[in-house]
Parts: sequence; C-alpha cells; structure tokens
Amino acid sequence: VQLEESGGGSVQSGGSLRLSCGASGFTYSTGWFRQAPGKEREGVACISQPDGTAYVADSVKGRFTISADNAKNTVYLQMNNLEPEDTAVYSCATPCSVVDGVGALGPEAGFGSWGQGTQVTVSS
Repeated sequence: VQLEESGGGSVQSGGSLRLSCGASGFTYSTGWFRQAPGKEREGVACISQPDGTAYVADSVKGRFTISADNAKNTVYLQMNNLEPEDTAVYSCATPCSVVDGVGALGPEAGFGSWGQGTQVTVSS
C-alpha cells in the first residue's frame, strides 16, 4: 500500500488544518506521526478503520481528531487550536498500534508503509 499526505501548510497560532492520508488500497489501521527538528518522532493518533476505534495522544487531545473515510481509503487528522509546539513534519503510516504507556506506534521496518510527510508550521 502506498500512502500520500496532503493538507500541510503554515498557519498562525489558534488556527486549524486538516491533513489527509490517501492510501492506494485498503488499510486496517492508520496512524499519524510527527517529528520536529531535534526531537524524536511522536505518535499523534491511530485509528482502527473497520470499527473506528481511535487513539489520540494526550499532548493533542481535545485539539486533534482522527477519522477515516473507508470508501475513499483516506484517513484525516483535523487539527484545531494549533500551537507553535505543533510545528513538525507530519507523516501517516499503516498499520499502527497503541501500546499502554507508550502511545501510538507505526509499522516495524519492512512490515508497513509510510507516507512522505507534510510540513506543518505554526507561528505565534
């Protein structure tokens, strides 16, 4: 499966963006991850697409929402009330999993797909 992200851009603090992750085929679960310069990659959200069960990291809970349109093979990340700390490259990946105490994880090397990433920049 190939993934392609879209929807990134530059916004001011308090603004909103919606990221899209389009897949070339069916995906069972898809997650959003972000990485800021000098920081480790962070699992932002993960959704199980057959039943819609979703996980959102505490750092963005209440501001970010993950959803899926299975008919379009697309997963969305709605980001509201953006803060400068949200500035990062956002990537989607399939499959994803959620581990207690760790959060959302992407696929192990060779066992899934990653998109190329899209830049989100939030200015104060």
